[in-house]
Amino acid sequence: MARTTDSDLAPHELRVLVAVADTGGFSAAAGTLGLTQSAVSHSVRGSERKIGAVLFERGRTGARPTPAGDKAVTHARRVLRLLDVLIAESRGAAHSDAAQGPLRIAAFRSAALHLLPPVLQRLRARHPGIDPRVRIVREVGRGTAGEVADGKADIALGTLGGSVPLPPGLVASGLFDDPYALVHTAGHLAPRSLPLVDWAENCGSYTRDWWAAQDWIPEATIEAEDDGAVLSLVSAGHGMAIMPALSLAGAPPSIGITDLGPKRPTRRIGYVTTAELAGSAAVRALVRELRAAAPRSESALVDTGA
Repeated sequence: MARTTDSDLAPHELRVLVAVADTGGFSAAAGTLGLTQSAVSHSVRGSERKIGAVLFERGRTGARPTPAGDKAVTHARRVLRLLDVLIAESRGAAHSDAAQGPLRIAAFRSAALHLLPPVLQRLRARHPGIDPRVRIVREVGRGTAGEVADGKADIALGTLGGSVPLPPGLVASGLFDDPYALVHTAGHLAPRSLPLVDWAENCGSYTRDWWAAQDWIPEATIEAEDDGAVLSLVSAGHGMAIMPALSLAGAPPSIGITDLGPKRPTRRIGYVTTAELAGSAAVRALVRELRAAAPRSESALVDTGA
């Protein structure tokens, strides 16, 4: 039988590391965990001794993870989540329903608004033991995939194939292609003559090359971080915008949508999870519902990862 060694980290030590990182200090972590500050300090020192690296920079304003600490906390979150899955699925198997427990989902705004609601409704109906928890994240930089990589989400809805590579240890699979269109006030006879309202998430490699080849697109006069704000500005007559179809679901009648032609840009919408969680009952149940709800296109449902 395998035995623990002096270098093994126990689950309670992992929880302490995560709590310190999440709260930004030893005192705050102690309050969250119901421990004393000295117990938290002792646990962190013990973890640092076992790992052989300083995990937190201590200061008057609290504690901040070092690069080694960032790595340790990320792995701690993922290990603790796997322990939760172990308990939930073992308990579920004993009651003939392995899909149980919380399911942490990261999604960008338009996916959370227009794609997830019916998917979650069917998921809850078929698997009442699953407790979905959704976190909305901007799809810039590391985006929703970064939430999975950091152990903060079990599965993410995001854009695949952009300029930011998939973090190591993650797998991704495409669901559908989301085409871009020209958006303007309804009835405008020359929408390409309008000033541009740009959106911060129009920065992926799936749009950059196309964008650079268009000599009719002016410099942006307004830049917005939220696609809902873009639509409001366009609806009020402040300019045109180039937006993906998912962001245009349920657009008001005051919005006109013009096709950009056969060479229009598209973005691939898909999901990202960890190799370990990809086989879990809750993640597989959600993936089935996502695939059933995904719009069908010629290139939909093409895998981009394992």
